[in-house]
Amino acid sequence: MSLVSEEFPDDVPLRAEEITIPADVTPERVPTHIVDYSGNATDHTNNILSFLQANVICIVYSVNNKKVPLILVGNKSDLVEHSSMETILPIMNQYSDIETCVECSAKNLKNISELFYYAQKAVLHPTGPLYCPEEKEMKPSCIKSLTRIFKVSDLDNDGILNDKELNFFQRTCFNMPLAPQALEDVKNVVRKNMTDGVEDNGLTLKGFLFLHTLFIQRGRHETTWTVLRRFGYDDDLELHQEYLFPLLKIPADCTTELNHNAYLFLQSVFDKHDKDRDCALSPEEVKDLFKVFPYMPWGPDVNNTVCTNDQGWITYQGYLSQWTLTTYLDVQRCLEYLGYLGYSIICEQESQAAAITVTRNKRIDLQKKQTQRSVFRCNILGARGSGKTSFLQAFLGRNLLKQRKIREDHKSFYSINTTYVYGQEKYLLLHEVMPDFDFLSEEDLACDVVCLVYDVNNPRSFEYCAKVYKQYFMDSKTPCMMIASKSDLHEARQHYSLTPLDFCRKNKLHPPQPWTCNTVDAPNKDLYTKLTTMYRLRLQIDCRSE
Repeated sequence: MSLVSEEFPDDVPLRAEEITIPADVTPERVPTHIVDYSGNATDHTNNILSFLQANVICIVYSVNNKKVPLILVGNKSDLVEHSSMETILPIMNQYSDIETCVECSAKNLKNISELFYYAQKAVLHPTGPLYCPEEKEMKPSCIKSLTRIFKVSDLDNDGILNDKELNFFQRTCFNMPLAPQALEDVKNVVRKNMTDGVEDNGLTLKGFLFLHTLFIQRGRHETTWTVLRRFGYDDDLELHQEYLFPLLKIPADCTTELNHNAYLFLQSVFDKHDKDRDCALSPEEVKDLFKVFPYMPWGPDVNNTVCTNDQGWITYQGYLSQWTLTTYLDVQRCLEYLGYLGYSIICEQESQAAAITVTRNKRIDLQKKQTQRSVFRCNILGARGSGKTSFLQAFLGRNLLKQRKIREDHKSFYSINTTYVYGQEKYLLLHEVMPDFDFLSEEDLACDVVCLVYDVNNPRSFEYCAKVYKQYFMDSKTPCMMIASKSDLHEARQHYSLTPLDFCRKNKLHPPQPWTCNTVDAPNKDLYTKLTTMYRLRLQIDCRSE
């Protein structure tokens, strides 16, 4: 009542009416609804409901009462000359849920507005998730979150935030850079308190964590919370679902690709973790890159999905290919990954959705007689043992000898690499479909090009390809190519009514393409370029036929 009327009421009722303080008159710019507690037994149920709905509870006690309960607000401080804080502090230390203690006087209006400011602050900037008062140190979850923030902000990955990085961090979180003297003052505070908080005139992780501990201990929780929330964290120090998975609408028959700015960002991430500058990521460098993730997103099968060097390390091209694959197959997962890396913060975008290009409907491609897409999908079908897996691995430059070193439990059903179509670099994504003639799912059939692989040395291998084509692709407009695998071996007569060549002629397909990976050098990639070109040729052919 003192807060609203700004004077002490002569007649104090047992319970004040509920009021709402508008947002524009509060320091934190949030509306605050205040419900007074009633000690009346008949109001017991309503009191419990009020407690359950509250964001913060202020427990008020009278400091002139010798009986001191566990409380937060000491009222009637105008009646005594001494403070009760010495009595209250041990209790506050015993119960970590107590945010603070405020002595006030409703009669003299002392600390009345401060009381409600701290009440708001307790909700908006709680101490509990950040700090353990008994141990006088930050909680592990807070340290983990701030460590990720430090690593994302360390743009050159040297373990130090230099002046340029500190200013970018300051501008990102607080919309203004620090003056040179202010920067030095911050570093001097750290230097005075810890020996390894500043190195090469930059702030180390230890120094960064020390500063936030200092903010919290000095009651400046809002500083740390501003940083945490800017980097996507909620009140439980978990990354918001809205931050990790921003809204992205993908119409039917459209695909998802990374745009130019996204590739530039991913290139910078690669460069800052490729410590030895060998254009490949060693297992240690991969582990370091993903330290900002709550889990390791890439398994051992990645090394058999993209290009690697002679040591089996993912190359720069392989790294970008894997990101391209994730974006195409599971764009939500890609958005999540970019969120962990801080894409929207570093690139100063509203969300990770700014990194994605949603391609136009394939029907429009047909109308325009051209496509703007950069990623094309080819599904590989064939009987068991026909050479499908080898076909995928050969696309990554691996001959039969190198393929024999691949562990079965590390096998991948995808491979992705770049090809050149009319002088332009494109990605071709190969997907090995498990042989099940009786049932092929929509995903098995949804692609830009189909590759039907048979073993020339196995007389029963072609029959599977012929049946799959007749049942699923004969009446579709999906381009198909027949691959005569293991062409270095003796060509057996196929147990089918037509020879592979006659079958292709009858169905107006290209003649079977001979292929083998049993070579000394890396297998020839011309066939993969043909597959990538087939989708664009289909656009022109279909348009002419219409």
